[in-house]
Amino acid sequence: MKPFFMLAVSTVALTLGASAAYAECGIEAGSVRILSNDFEALRLVNTTAEECAGGAVTVTANATAEHKNLQVPALSINPAEYTVAVVANNSIVPLLNADLIRPLDDLVAEYGASLQPNQLIKIDGKTVAVAFMGNAQHLFYRKDILDQAGIAEPKSYEDILAAAKAIKDAGILEYPLAASDKPGWDLAAEFVNAYLGTGGEFFAPGSAELAIDNENGLEVLKTMKALTAYMDPDYLTFDANGIQAEYKAGKVAMMVQWGSLAGDMLKGEGAAEGVVENTVMAGAPTIGGGSVPAVALWWDGFTIAKNISDEDAAASFQAMVHGISPEMVAANPTVATWLVSGYEPGPNAVGVIATANAGARAYPMQPYMGLLHTALSSELAEYMAGTEDAAQALADVKAAYDTAAKEGGYL
Repeated sequence: MKPFFMLAVSTVALTLGASAAYAECGIEAGSVRILSNDFEALRLVNTTAEECAGGAVTVTANATAEHKNLQVPALSINPAEYTVAVVANNSIVPLLNADLIRPLDDLVAEYGASLQPNQLIKIDGKTVAVAFMGNAQHLFYRKDILDQAGIAEPKSYEDILAAAKAIKDAGILEYPLAASDKPGWDLAAEFVNAYLGTGGEFFAPGSAELAIDNENGLEVLKTMKALTAYMDPDYLTFDANGIQAEYKAGKVAMMVQWGSLAGDMLKGEGAAEGVVENTVMAGAPTIGGGSVPAVALWWDGFTIAKNISDEDAAASFQAMVHGISPEMVAANPTVATWLVSGYEPGPNAVGVIATANAGARAYPMQPYMGLLHTALSSELAEYMAGTEDAAQALADVKAAYDTAAKEGGYL
């Protein structure tokens, strides 16, 4: 047990720290209620925003993997359950479609002096979100294992397959690969990533008509299935956090993983001996002889709910600007690839930057892209499990998408 005087000093320090942070935020009153995804960088932003609590200001945060399912119903009520929705390229679209977030230009003008122009996400000339980090999946690999097998850094999925075969044949690792193939959002994202690498378009020009039932789509599915020959037999149970754990445990030599998890990898908490020091962060692979990285570029940012009071909107904007401040980023440079003033990229950002510089395409923001992602989420599992062929899987995706797009008035 700590002596009483130590507890007292700690309590005073915490109180003074909270008061100082509250004063820095400059918020007099309001309720800030944050909904976000659940990973390290967003938890850090939320925690920093929570420093603004004090006096007549309350700040709460819900970081959950279910945020995409919660955001529309939660922001549809009046007043909205949350005042802030932290979003990415795709998750902002349903909020825009339902008119659930407010334009931010007035708030930017009044409280956004620390923001950079490239952080302002605009639709039809109006700022609808403030981006604070970039993200992309890219290649993580164990240089020591590849060296042992006599393999150079893979540049394509074809290279990865050849490397995996060499590692397995040499008896170095039984399952040298891992991927986020868990049915649902993760599996759909794997398809979207690879399809972007083919250079093909998801929809016919100028329409919502699906255009993936083609040679590009078949090539993507063929590659996704080929990779599973070198994965744990339970590959359909692994999401991004699952493959991170497998890689840290020393069971995997290569994976295409989120850049936002690179900082966690480099910290090495819970990693087996030799994993961190031998891990290389490289650009994302290409596919099928193409030159475009087979991943999507993403941004994460915050939006402010429409169905809340102006007081809560102002308080929420100020708290989030504090949450993504240059001071917070300077103190946590390895947690994300920040888009904030003063950020200097470190080792954790190498893969994301290499992928962006190689011409990776952004995740599409068409209003019906979410319907395709949902169709992919539900219709690819049978193919990946080996109970359906590729042509049937694409036909099933098209049928599910067409039904949803017609119901949504897009077709």
